[in-house]
Amino acid sequence: MVGNRSWFGGLLNRSTFRRQVIGFGSRNFDFTPLQEERLHKLKDRLGIPFDETRPDHQEALKALWQASFPEREQPGLVSEQWKDMGWQGANPSTDFRGCGFISLENLLFFARTYPGSFKRLLHKRDGERAAWEYPFAVAGLNISYMLVQLLELNSEKPKSHHAINFIRVLSEDEESFDVLFCIAFEMMDAQWLARRASYMQFNEIMESTKSQLERELSLDDVHRIRDLPAYNLLFK
Repeated sequence: MVGNRSWFGGLLNRSTFRRQVIGFGSRNFDFTPLQEERLHKLKDRLGIPFDETRPDHQEALKALWQASFPEREQPGLVSEQWKDMGWQGANPSTDFRGCGFISLENLLFFARTYPGSFKRLLHKRDGERAAWEYPFAVAGLNISYMLVQLLELNSEKPKSHHAINFIRVLSEDEESFDVLFCIAFEMMDAQWLARRASYMQFNEIMESTKSQLERELSLDDVHRIRDLPAYNLLFK
C-alpha cells in the first residue's frame, strides 16, 4: 500500500450507491422493454451495499484474493495481507463504505474474464512506474463510482447522448457495465503511464479517463460494448 487514506476521498465521497441511485424515468426517451429491464437490473445491483456479515459477500472477497494471488494462502477477512492488493487497511470492508457490492463484483469480473489484463495492472508489470503508485483495489472502487456518475445512473433518467447510448449498448450485452469497468481500468492505467503520474495526480487521471470514455460512448457507430475503440486494450 502506498500513499495515505486522504487522497482516496478526493473523488469518491462517503455516500453509498443506495443513496445515490434513484428511480428511473423515460419521459424524454422511449426505452424498449429489454432496455428498461436491463437498466433496472443494473440499478438494483447499484443499490446493494457491501455487507461484511453476509456469507456471499465474504466469499466474493475471498474469491478475489484467490484470483489475484492463487499461489498464496487465503488470509482472514481482516489481515495486513489485504494491503498487497491495494486496500487501504487490514479490513477491506471499510473501503466499501463509499461504494457498494457492485464494485467488488466489477473487480471479480475483471479477474475472471480478463485475467491477463487484471494481473498486469494488479502487479504493475508494464511501463515506468512511479515511486508512489495508485493502490489497485481502491482505484477499482473509484472507477466503479466514476462510471455511475458518467452514465448518469444516479439520475431519474439519462440526458446525455453518451449515457443514452450506453443503455442501447446494455440491451445488446447485459455485462456491458462490468466490461466497461475493465476498459476504464486499462484506460486509466494507460493514461497514468503516459503522463508518468504519481498518486497526487490520481483524480486528474480519473477525470481524463472519464472524458475519454464519454467521447467513445458518444460515437455513432458504437452499438455494442466491443465497438468501443478502447476495448482493444483488454486481453485474456
